[in-house]
Amino acid sequence: MSANTNQASPVIAAPPRYKRYATWALFLALIIVCSIQTEVTPYQLIRGLPQMGFLLGEMVPPDWSYLPKIWEPMVETIQIALVGTMLGGLLAIPFALLCAYNVTSNRWVAMPVRLILNLVRTIPDLLFAAIFVAVFGIGPFAGMLAILFFSFGLIAKLTFEAIESIDPGPLEAMTAVGANKLQLIVFAVLPQAMPYYMSYLLYAFEVNVRAASVLGLVGAGGIGLLLDRSLGLFRYDRAAIIILLTLAVVLVIDYASTVVRRKLL
Repeated sequence: MSANTNQASPVIAAPPRYKRYATWALFLALIIVCSIQTEVTPYQLIRGLPQMGFLLGEMVPPDWSYLPKIWEPMVETIQIALVGTMLGGLLAIPFALLCAYNVTSNRWVAMPVRLILNLVRTIPDLLFAAIFVAVFGIGPFAGMLAILFFSFGLIAKLTFEAIESIDPGPLEAMTAVGANKLQLIVFAVLPQAMPYYMSYLLYAFEVNVRAASVLGLVGAGGIGLLLDRSLGLFRYDRAAIIILLTLAVVLVIDYASTVVRRKLL
């Protein structure tokens, strides 16, 4: 019997208990300090419960007679999300390729493009919508542009990370036989990254349907315009039916995209 079999396997010592306690204490102290400074306390929640109950009472029963009037704005919301997601997804492909270090070896090119993506992702979709409403006026075009830029930043970020994690074997093999950069992208990069890209595109569409539902609050078209009008007129029963229809549409889209993503991956 070899000497190695007689050696006991090394035992990894568990971290001292006081370190775990100190970590949890620091975490709780951070939450408490932030809650106090932002006035997010149990007292605020308890004080608002009666008003919350009154609001829910005003929403029941929903105004079902208002349902035929909100179908068209709901379809417009889905169209805003669809067009914005598709255009943003197409725009994300070249930027994702420029950001990936295994495709673009020159970091003087990749780093500025990554900086642009970081800048786009720091701006929330509602702010994009408010800016485009101020530029192009109230309507669905401003909402579509807001969804486009939001989708572009999200999909490009996720896609270039997926590209950087692909199998390098095909890239090395094609480089060895003298393939140029375009051939590498078409025949080695895109076939591996495309399933992940489609999954991210579907995920962005799910998110954008939810986002497009509230962009109307700043005048960017869709069902949000009616929701803002109903809340402004204190017609909470109409707001309830808008919320229920939005929930139903989002659930259907979420289920359908989940099925498609499972088949792709």
